[in-house]
Amino acid sequence: MSNLTRSAEQDCDFEEGCGALLQLIEPRDRELGGIPVRRSLPNRERQMVGPWIFFDHMGPVDFKPGEGVNIPPHPHIGICTVTYLFEGEVLHRDSLGSLQAIRPGEVNLMVAGRGVVHSERERDEVRSHSHRMHGLQLWLALPQEHEEDAPEFHHYSFEQVPAVSVNGVAARVIIGSAFGVTSPVKTFADTLLAEASLEAGQEICLPDAQERAVYVVDGNLAARDMGIPRSAMATFRHDEGVTLKATEDSRIVIIGGEPVGQRCIAWNFVSSRGERIDQAVEEWQAGKFAKVPGDEEAFLPFPGR
Repeated sequence: MSNLTRSAEQDCDFEEGCGALLQLIEPRDRELGGIPVRRSLPNRERQMVGPWIFFDHMGPVDFKPGEGVNIPPHPHIGICTVTYLFEGEVLHRDSLGSLQAIRPGEVNLMVAGRGVVHSERERDEVRSHSHRMHGLQLWLALPQEHEEDAPEFHHYSFEQVPAVSVNGVAARVIIGSAFGVTSPVKTFADTLLAEASLEAGQEICLPDAQERAVYVVDGNLAARDMGIPRSAMATFRHDEGVTLKATEDSRIVIIGGEPVGQRCIAWNFVSSRGERIDQAVEEWQAGKFAKVPGDEEAFLPFPGR
């Protein structure tokens, strides 16, 4: 399988004495279904942070009437997909029969397990007007004992996601536990996903996790005198008392959790076994994956073959 990559521990990219900050990852620009994205994971500097193996920051993008998100049916194995929006709306359909519009502050969690197909589009009511889309698309690698679980889909409302004030900083714990609260979103390993909005000069202590990183959606941060600019991801050592300070009004996302071991990744397929990905590619090309009700005709072909 020529286009597989494997995760690996990475050494500190900074000079000796860089403290808690391990790496500063500059995302790669991509385009996905009409949306400009900045992809921080996987990256040549680092492929995973805890169980997180994919991190796309989508937009913000302003659509004219008749335009919008348009991602045809495509397959996944071995992961959970997580969609979280700051602005806009996306219509999720999948081969389980799920039909769910996701709006800002809500969570769509799709467990791919042994295989699922989904599409991401927009309702006609949204596409008919000028609108903006801005959010995150993330993948969690499933632990080996759950890679072949039956697929599932879960939606969590805005009210279900815990909100908390941390020394005056507004934060939400999207997945896992932090800042004294725990999210109800389903997990398969120790997992952290949180967001926070800081005014210039405000500080927040980085929650504890075996591995962890911060992505700056907007603004600029400083951590122990190291700057973290807008659209950059910083990974951190497992040190206590790491404080993040906003040098201007900022919105940040914190990810982390326990490592789940090496993974192979090819296109939308993730597995601890390369041969399992080969099997998934063959099945997708042969049309053996289930169809998405209400979106049966279009599909994304496997690239490069």
